[in-house]
Amino acid sequence: QVQLVESGGGRVQPGGSLGLSCAASGVIFSIKAMGWYRQAPGKQRELVAAFPTGGSPTYADSVKGRFAVSRDNAENTVYLQMNSLRPEDTAVYYCNADIFDTLLQRPVNYWGQGTQVTVSL
Repeated sequence: QVQLVESGGGRVQPGGSLGLSCAASGVIFSIKAMGWYRQAPGKQRELVAAFPTGGSPTYADSVKGRFAVSRDNAENTVYLQMNSLRPEDTAVYYCNADIFDTLLQRPVNYWGQGTQVTVSL
């Protein structure tokens, strides 16, 4: 059983920084992509950053230049460094991964449990 376990998050003042991490555990053959989504109250879940294996990261326009996604492939972990945080970044942040399933012979999409990020004075 594959699980995505997130850590980090919390409360920070505007202009501050926070880091998130997400580790995939279980029987993992290969990971096709990892990334982060967020969902603010009353809004739809949106992509924040994606990092395909062997590819380059992509970002939502709203976080470009402020957030950085990185991966440790040996540890099946993805990170999100968030700088210059704004109140509008307040949301529950979810880790997401496409992991190849050897029984199904295709990638399966997984979600983390979500972690709250609050940006306020």
